[in-house]
Amino acid sequence: MTANDPIGAGLGGFDPSTFDFQGILAQAQSLQSQFERGQAELAARDIVGSSGGGLIEATVSGTGELKALSISPQACDPDDTQLLADLIVAAIRDANSRAARVAEATLPPMPGF
Repeated sequence: MTANDPIGAGLGGFDPSTFDFQGILAQAQSLQSQFERGQAELAARDIVGSSGGGLIEATVSGTGELKALSISPQACDPDDTQLLADLIVAAIRDANSRAARVAEATLPPMPGF
């Protein structure tokens, strides 16, 4: 610190007396409110993913919670249960991928720190 600049010199030229703490707080509260509204909107949405040409459909909420699973009888081969399992996993992944894209478009961008 220097005699001419006792505060700013030790802070790399930053002058805390001119920093808008109230503005930053208001922005943070606004962002939190937008995020909470977006989360509520996402939780209420149903997003469907599918696999096997629509033989399996998975429905998830916008937050990724599995809500329903629909399996067409044509997907059920008792001699190949692994294929059925793979189709189920693929449908859930498709639904979650769609939900992630919806969330990205719905939630406010988070500032980098």
